[in-house]
Order: sequence, then structure tokens, then C-alpha cells
Amino acid sequence: MDLGTALRWAAERYPQRPAVRGRGRHLSYREWDARTDRLARALAADGVRPGDRVALALTGGEPLASLHLAAQKLGAVSVPLSTRFSADELRYCVSDSAARLLVADEANAERAAAAAGEVAVRSVDEVDARAEREPDGALPTGPAETDVSVMLYTSGTTGRPKGVPRTHRAEHSAAVAHAVQTQQRAGEVVLGVMPMFHTMGLRTLLTSIVVGGTWVAQPAFDAEESIELITEENVSSLYLVPTIFWSLLRTGSLSEARALDRLAYAGAAMTPALAERLVAEVGPRAFVNHFGSTEIYTFTIGPDVAAKPGCAGRAGMFSRVRLVAPEVGAPPNALVGPGEQGQVIVSMESPEAFGGYWQRPDADAKSIRDGWYYTGDLAVADEDGDLWVSGRVDDMINSGGENIYPDEIEAALVRCPAVDDVCVVGLPDERWGHAVTAFVVPARDTDPVAAAEKAMAYARDVLPALKQPKRVIAVGSIPRSGVGKTLRRTLVAGEFTALGEAARG
Repeated sequence: MDLGTALRWAAERYPQRPAVRGRGRHLSYREWDARTDRLARALAADGVRPGDRVALALTGGEPLASLHLAAQKLGAVSVPLSTRFSADELRYCVSDSAARLLVADEANAERAAAAAGEVAVRSVDEVDARAEREPDGALPTGPAETDVSVMLYTSGTTGRPKGVPRTHRAEHSAAVAHAVQTQQRAGEVVLGVMPMFHTMGLRTLLTSIVVGGTWVAQPAFDAEESIELITEENVSSLYLVPTIFWSLLRTGSLSEARALDRLAYAGAAMTPALAERLVAEVGPRAFVNHFGSTEIYTFTIGPDVAAKPGCAGRAGMFSRVRLVAPEVGAPPNALVGPGEQGQVIVSMESPEAFGGYWQRPDADAKSIRDGWYYTGDLAVADEDGDLWVSGRVDDMINSGGENIYPDEIEAALVRCPAVDDVCVVGLPDERWGHAVTAFVVPARDTDPVAAAEKAMAYARDVLPALKQPKRVIAVGSIPRSGVGKTLRRTLVAGEFTALGEAARG
């Protein structure tokens, strides 16, 4: 199944059903199908051919969603680019993808012009105006399911961003899996706020089409506006990163969302404290932890967060997962024993999997071995066979010869009343090699020095000595990517301003 056909068939089934609501255009499925047909013809009239890459530098919302779907119908490759990329990163991605065309909105026009080089640049308004002059109706030919649908660029926290090409088959399979695994119902109403340069944003969009649902567009996250949309549009399902869930809870109004009964999260670990708050305020009938990546959408699914907060569960419906020795170069048959920590690897035979990085054989050699994708994530299987993710291989802190993982420490410290947010890293130390260091964001109206001291005292009460931070540093915010992933390396590199500090004696 290709994605253009998926939208067309949804329009045939539910022509008058609301497909797009929220901020911007409101479209029925019939109207959305016609609009994306015209946009596809407008791209073709601008010289885009099947297989060409179309770079998209747009903030989000319906214009980006419709251009992405138009590229699918044309058989072109959509390349949605992060609004968080620096001008240099944007320029690199436009060049690396060999884009035929770059489309930008007003908010990103200046960056796009600077990054385009010799690539043609069009404003979204220009493409819209051209589309209005084009006829409705499907293009003469469409893509095969083996053709590339989209190329997503992973965040460049370690070197240059890597292009991840994904086929129509992989994208559609991931959407179907997401619908089943997060218990989506026919006609589900979802909030489309996760950025579409990230797999979570695309999955929300495409799954909404698969189930004939309503995608409520919010181009950029704002907690108060999100609450308004959730209540006004009767949003019934949310798929977000934990940091956004925290922001929604802090509005004090999430419990007023009467239609909301489906929750799912991905992108980062969720602390038990956050899970408990969401269960108390929403009372969801389904609450799912999705563990996966851009490369292979689903690794595992934790189907009942309320019962097992933080548990990543078992392999998804189209996935096969193993835990192997975390050492570099470990083969796929180097399985760890029960209760032992291992690296998560996932079979490349999954229909949700990519086929390898774009023009990066070095990255392929590091991550793909004997038909398995090495995720870099560490986990332990419990007595039920469910996985508990304990961190990243690269995030491990070796302190005094002991391996320590930040996630467990963060899950404990975030419960400290003096702390709003926390990130744990290992900073170089002459005695320990690396010293466990906690960066905390003070709770509102809490003095930074007092927050650091209270977090240190709290750690002494709840953590074993080995895992207690040697230092606690108060900062204004924890650095995160556009989709909420913690950027630990920013702190390790010393890119922070300390507001206060406490140290273990």
C-alpha cells in the first residue's frame, strides 16, 4: 500500500467526515484528497519528478501535512526538516538529500534562502496559488510500495545528521501497527502537534488517515492552546513526549478533557511520577509506552503504563527483539542471561524497518549487523519477559570502575518537591574518572541554591551511595531537541549557566 492510495481510499469511505481540524484549514476527507491532488500537480509543474526529493522547511500544521501527502501522490520523496536545525545543519541536509525543490513558510523563509544554495526555493503561498489553478483528480501514475516515501534526518547530537529513507511499505506498516498497538478506534480524534520532521508526528498523521480519524492541527506546541484544542475538538487520543505531558498537566486543565481516554508516549523515558499523575487526572482506558526509532518504528510496546509504569514491554506486532552483550561488535547470538543488562537489537526483517542510511556506509556498518539493527539502547528483561530500558550505551557513566545509568537516578530525583526537571550525566573527575552529576531545574519560587541542596539531601534518602550525585547543579532549563529528547552532551560539553550548586562532602 502506498500513502497516496491510503488517503484516496479513506476519502472514498468517508468523503464528508472531518479529516483536518484545529488551527488553519478545516477539510473533509474529500476536500483533503482533492487539495493534495492539486498540490501534487503543482509540484510536478515546478519540475518535481517521481523519486526527486522535496525539502520542506515549514513549522507544521495543515500546510506541511498536505505537502507531505502531495509528495506521496507524485511519487516524490518528502524531506521534512527540523525547525531546530542551525543554518549550517539545514544547508547540509538540503545538499545531502540532493533536493530538487525547497518549500518554506514565512517563519523559515530567511533560513531556507540561506541554506538553499542552487536549489530552487518556493514559498508555501506560491505553491498554494499554483495548486489552485490545477485540476482535481489522481495523477496518471503513482508510486510502488517499495519506493521511498520520506527521508527523515536524525538529530545531529553526534556529528552530522543522518538521512533515514523509509519506503511507502514501511510507513504504512508502521501506521497500521501504531493503530493496533495504541488501540486506536475508527474515527479517532488526535492532536497533531508533534513535529512532522520526527517519526512521532508522521505516525499521528498517517494513523489518523488509516482509521478514518480527525487530525487536529497545532503547528507549534503551546500548552494553553493545546488544552483549548483538546477540549474544543473533543480530542480522544494523545501521542506525545513526556515533556509535553508535563506541560499539559501544569495547566491544571487536563482533567477537563472529557473525550480524552487514549494516551501513548515515546521519544524519552517517562518517570513513574508522571505516569501516576496522568492516570489520576485522565483515567485513560488505554495508556501505552511505544519504544522505537526513526529507523525501525516499533521495537517494543508497553501496553499498560498504569500497571507497569516505565516498562517498555515486548516486541511489537511486526517486530523481533533480542538483548545481546553491550560490548562493541557483539554478534546477534551473544544473548544475555535472565535479569542481565543487554543491548536491544531489532530484526531488519520488520516491514517497519528502513533499508540503511542515506549515503552513509559508515553508519550502516556501525548499526546494522547480520540482519539486525543495533539500537544503542540498554535494557533488562523482567520475570514476565518485559523489557525495562535502562539508558543508552553512550550515556553510561563509568565512575570509580562501576557502570551507572542516568535514567534510574533521574526517575528518583524528579520526585523531589524542590525540582521541576532533572538530567544526570557524568562529568570528568580526577578521582572517579567521571562523577555522577545532576542538573536540576528549581521548582517555581525555589531558590536555585536551596533547590540543589534539597535535591542532594533527597538523593541521600532514596538512592544507594554509588548512585548518589557527587554534584547537583541548578540550571534554568534542561537542553532538549525539538521532540523532547534530552541533549546530555550539551551539558557534558559545559554549555550551561549554573544558578546554584551543592556538592557531596
